[in-house]
Formats: sequence, C-alpha cells, structure tokens
Amino acid sequence: MTTLTESPNLACPLWRRLIAVAYDLLAVVAIVMVVGYVCQRVTGGTLVTTDGTAHIAWWYQPLQALVVSAYFIVSWLRGGQTLGMRPWRIRVTDADGSAVKPVQAIVRLLAAAAPMLLLELAPWLGTGGALWAVAIGWAVWFGVAAFDPRRRAVHDLIAHTEVRQIG
Repeated sequence: MTTLTESPNLACPLWRRLIAVAYDLLAVVAIVMVVGYVCQRVTGGTLVTTDGTAHIAWWYQPLQALVVSAYFIVSWLRGGQTLGMRPWRIRVTDADGSAVKPVQAIVRLLAAAAPMLLLELAPWLGTGGALWAVAIGWAVWFGVAAFDPRRRAVHDLIAHTEVRQIG
C-alpha cells in the first residue's frame, strides 16, 4: 500500500472539484477535437456523410468514449490527478489514502458517467431537455458531496474513493 502525500483529513471542498471539472472539460474538448481530426484524415473526410441528415460512422462515438475514458483512468492511476486537478492541488485516492486501484478507477468512471445515460431521453425531451437532464443528474451526483462528512460524490461512494487536497 503506497500512501500519497496529501493531508489525511483534508477532504477537497466541492467548489475546488467543480472548478477542476471545468478545467477537465477543456481537456476533454481538446481530446475529442484531435480524435475527430485524426478520424476525418484517416477516412478521407467520410467520417460524417449526409443525404439530408447527418450520418456518423458507427465506430466513431465508441472510439471517442474509449479515448476520453482512457484519459481519466490513466490520469487517476498515474498519480491520482487529471490535468484539471493539478492546478487546484487535489488528488483521487482510495478511502485509506493510498493510490487508486484499476478496478476502482473503472468503477469511478462508469459511476461518474452514469448521468450521460439520460441523453437517451432526447426522443421524448428533445436535445435541450436531455442535456438539462444530464446537467441535473450531475448536479445531484456532485451535490451529495455537500452533505457527506468526507465530501464524497456519488461516484466516490460507489468506487470507495475520495478527493483530497494535497500540499
């Protein structure tokens, strides 16, 4: 068991986590743009076709999800920090303060991404309504941290992880 250098009882405040999420959103947009560009080049510009409506290659969205997932999992496993967490000096750890295990990282990712399933409501709510549903889902997911004594969000509770301040 490798213990990291964070303060043992210094749980990360919710506002720091949310700002780190905003930073990570910028990283994710950049990753998605690079993957999209590479896929367009590889397919000779036929990744998206139109015949009155847009058609995206069947493999493109799963590829994007895989690459974005890899960003988070690799970041959590290699030092416990994403790019967004570094400037705010916060880190994901196991509940006992040790490094996150691979299974925990995968469970944490799946639990954190679960509100994205609400996008399936788009046929009934419209795109805007489905996006609002996802935003509300994530607000609930992170809102739990405001009431938890150790400031854990839903995905932390499920994966048995914590986000702690370091330094």
